[in-house]
Amino acid sequence: MSESLKTEYQLCEELGRGRFGIVYRCFSPLTGESYACKTIDKTLLLDSTDRECLEKEPKILHLVAGHPNILHLFKIYEDDNYLHLISELCSAGDDLFTRVSRGPLMEPEAAQILKQLVSAISYCHHMGVAHRDIKPDNILFDTRGRLKLADFGSAEWFGMNCESGMMEGIVGTPYYVAPEVLRGREYNEKVDVWSAGVILYIMLSGVPPFFGETSTETFEAVLRGNLRFPHRLFRSVSPEAKDLLRKMICKDVSRRISADQVLRHPWVISGGEIRSMADLT
Repeated sequence: MSESLKTEYQLCEELGRGRFGIVYRCFSPLTGESYACKTIDKTLLLDSTDRECLEKEPKILHLVAGHPNILHLFKIYEDDNYLHLISELCSAGDDLFTRVSRGPLMEPEAAQILKQLVSAISYCHHMGVAHRDIKPDNILFDTRGRLKLADFGSAEWFGMNCESGMMEGIVGTPYYVAPEVLRGREYNEKVDVWSAGVILYIMLSGVPPFFGETSTETFEAVLRGNLRFPHRLFRSVSPEAKDLLRKMICKDVSRRISADQVLRHPWVISGGEIRSMADLT
């Protein structure tokens, strides 16, 4: 552990772990506040792509800092073997994956979550950043219940430092990745809108729109992109919500709406409120 980190923070219990790092709760005697410390073991980063992501994530987090729905990075400590990222602390065990694992959400709750998520995505896009790994595990909630988009390890600049405004590289998670990413061609920031649409589908139905027994089968289902609304799962979901889903989970990128357009959609503006029983299908 970095000596400067040890002098300013007390490392407490483990909150979670990933492929390269562990997240701890840490306490600052100076401020009297608790934070999250993501400790990354650099010796495990044998691939050049992984090392590039390690270097890029703190820079991108600083670039998108300031939005209330993006996890705030406070400090960075680094030594020969480890990188430590000190960020705001979210509620332990309260991420969107945990919430949707309990079953579908009511439309007003789903709309409130989607609005915060897409507000963060829209802000990133205006800053020339695509997240590229939008999934429930990366959507946290603070102690006040406010959504925090986290884990920018797969994020990429498509503006500012990128003349074409396009990106490449297969990144993301099977259920949520956009088909154009899987095709191995250049793509734009609307990949995040597709992923957010998949999350909305899961929030309303309890299951992903495209899935298979293996990752390969799931990827094949994503590439086909046959969006369906099974009656047993969507009988109580409003036509407005289905309309938004069709516009977000759209294979034709030119017809897929932007993050800003999602925020202007009537279902989001109304807070997911169904106007009358006649609106139900």
